[in-house]
Amino acid sequence: MTEQLHNLIESLREELRHYGELLALLETEHGQAERRQHDELLATVQAINSQGEALQGVQRERAQRQRDLAQSLEMPADARIASLLPLLPKAHRSLLQALVEESSQLLVRVRQRARQHHILLSRSLELMEKFLSSLCGLGVATANEAQHERR
Repeated sequence: MTEQLHNLIESLREELRHYGELLALLETEHGQAERRQHDELLATVQAINSQGEALQGVQRERAQRQRDLAQSLEMPADARIASLLPLLPKAHRSLLQALVEESSQLLVRVRQRARQHHILLSRSLELMEKFLSSLCGLGVATANEAQHERR
């Protein structure tokens, strides 16, 4: 059980690191979008996608290690960490609980930042569509006027 517990703790730490990196990239992306740094923005979006994929891999690894720990404690494989805590050595409970709480808080922050950025990009897209629509409208009116003048 000790090995499984240490593996889970390491997986949670790794997951936290990946959440932190993703949040930093989202912050960078937000700043680039506000400053209209389009060339840099594309590279950051690619980095966010890569980081998201890496995070998914780390999450799968953490979930497997959580299942391993649950089974070593003779609990169902799908047991939540909260149900495993009372079965763990007292010295590890607070660390594990702190890691889980911090991970949850970072996930909330990542989701909030992603939503904020989505809204910012949606508004930018909407403004660009209006701009293009007005240009197309002007171009059509000008072409129509030119056609009427020829008659």
